[in-house]
Amino acid sequence: MKKRFLIVVDMQGDFIDGSLGTPEAKAIVPAVIQRVREAKAAGDTVIATLDTHGDDYMETREGRWLPVPHCIRGTEGWRVGSGLVALLDGCEQVQKTAFGSIRLPAIIEEQAADADELQIELVGLCTDICVISNALILKTAFPEADIIVRRNCCAGSTPEKHEAALQVMASCQIDVI
Repeated sequence: MKKRFLIVVDMQGDFIDGSLGTPEAKAIVPAVIQRVREAKAAGDTVIATLDTHGDDYMETREGRWLPVPHCIRGTEGWRVGSGLVALLDGCEQVQKTAFGSIRLPAIIEEQAADADELQIELVGLCTDICVISNALILKTAFPEADIIVRRNCCAGSTPEKHEAALQVMASCQIDVI
């Protein structure tokens, strides 16, 4: 039996139209909404990651490298972006304090225990930071799985970094479609 997962990476207000938002991030929202609808209709398991920081963000290593407070737990910018809230209601949501979630492989392994094939698709933000980090963690954890990144459902911190991240993922045998 083939088990399929859709991982919706960090589709949160601060990355869409908040402190780290970009026009490209806003532009992918309708495509991500459509992809989530399709996955749910097909019976795929949808999991969302949430970039999650505390009030001490500026004292963290990430805060020193990226001194823009964002996705502070409980703030409007931390919440899933409008249009996705209802779609992701009832789906597992994984809070993560780093770019990638080291919990994702265990969650997927548990939910796919009886599967003989595994497909994991990623969409979301930002291609060059959190999407690539999670994609590489999942590729490492599941080397025989089909790991897919849907380019029109992702946006990077810049268009150039988006394209560079897609190239790196393709080099690592991740299917970029």
